[in-house]
Amino acid sequence: MPGSIRRSAVSGASVATLIFGVIALIDGTVDIVFLLGASVALVAGALLSRSGSPIVVTPQETERRERHSVAESLLANIPDPVILVDRRIVVLEANAAARALLPGLKLRHPLSFALRSPDVLDGIEQVLQSGAPLKTSYVTRVPTERAFEVQIGALPMAAAPGVGQPNVVLFLRDLTEARRLETMRVDFVANASHELRTPLASLSGFIETLQGPARDDERAREQFLGIMRTQAQRMTRLIDDLLSLSRIELREHVPPTQLVDLRRIARQLVDEKAPLAAERGIALTIQAPEGPFPVLGDRDELLRVVENLVENALKYGGGGGLVEVSLEREEGSDSRPPHLVLAVRDQGPGIAPEHIPRLTERFYRVDTASSRQQGGTGLGLAIVKHTLNRHRGRLAVESELGRGTIMRVVLPEHRPGDRADSRSLNPSHPLLTFP
Repeated sequence: MPGSIRRSAVSGASVATLIFGVIALIDGTVDIVFLLGASVALVAGALLSRSGSPIVVTPQETERRERHSVAESLLANIPDPVILVDRRIVVLEANAAARALLPGLKLRHPLSFALRSPDVLDGIEQVLQSGAPLKTSYVTRVPTERAFEVQIGALPMAAAPGVGQPNVVLFLRDLTEARRLETMRVDFVANASHELRTPLASLSGFIETLQGPARDDERAREQFLGIMRTQAQRMTRLIDDLLSLSRIELREHVPPTQLVDLRRIARQLVDEKAPLAAERGIALTIQAPEGPFPVLGDRDELLRVVENLVENALKYGGGGGLVEVSLEREEGSDSRPPHLVLAVRDQGPGIAPEHIPRLTERFYRVDTASSRQQGGTGLGLAIVKHTLNRHRGRLAVESELGRGTIMRVVLPEHRPGDRADSRSLNPSHPLLTFP
């Protein structure tokens, strides 16, 4: 019992010092009174650990234990990543957010094993030498790009036998959403001003004509009003697609957590587009094995992905009279998890090889005139790409001139035991029933 109490005193003082340091970094100031108080507590704990005399548990000691528990809970529930390292830059403590960001993070292992950022590691060395806090940046590229501001600060602690020397705390603040929002605003203005210029110029020209030479020409008025309506609809579609793309890019770094059935989504889109296919004289079919095809995803976003691919096949690849949607499973291996593959195949004119790498660029069109005539905005495949990035999937394109095109969506399959919401893939579930 005495040994346990002595260890609790040392541990409690260590955690208290860490918490005070994190609070100081978050506030941007260093409270000397807090740090000195924590250091005194650590020294007292060390002295107690060397003492061989029995210790009586007092109400004050019970209160200190409760505060220690509260301090540990506070550290665990800080939403931003917090990491504590010693003078050798070996990890001594990390909260849940830090472990989620850096899966390779392990206690009593060098921080460089999990965080390979020269700016951060050099910053720690500088703080160890100078003792002054500093800020630097850290950017992750996989699975999506995320940006963090890293605040690094020294924690003065008294040395004591049997007690480590945690000297540096790292507090990582996620700036991804703020930066994406700023980029979204800039891109939206640039793209909108460029793409809206042509339809706005057409509208202005027709309005001037109707106000002038064609003022009393009923036939010209009807013709011009029809063209103006088409241009206005084009601008509406363009704004809608730009807003959709911006929203997806803003959340691209946040993986979805809802459980949805890819087969039901594909079936719903085929049923919805059947009238459009019939109007164009195209047979639209679906081939999919029975049973659910479970993925973690945003249902509305995946609907938009399949809708864009099916509409593109009907508009630009329906010359052969057949568009086929199919679903299949790809079994995984030791290095690759199982995947689901949704393919949209057409028998149209195909796409030249030089165009394929650029298909997902904003406003890139293989045939500009045909695209605009069909009502396309040039943003459909860009939306598909960024949506699949968010879902940790990918788009594969196969095409040959004169032999049609295959667009394949590859998504990781959800298996029992994987992290998901509480809903199961039960046929009785309202989102997962089958026709």
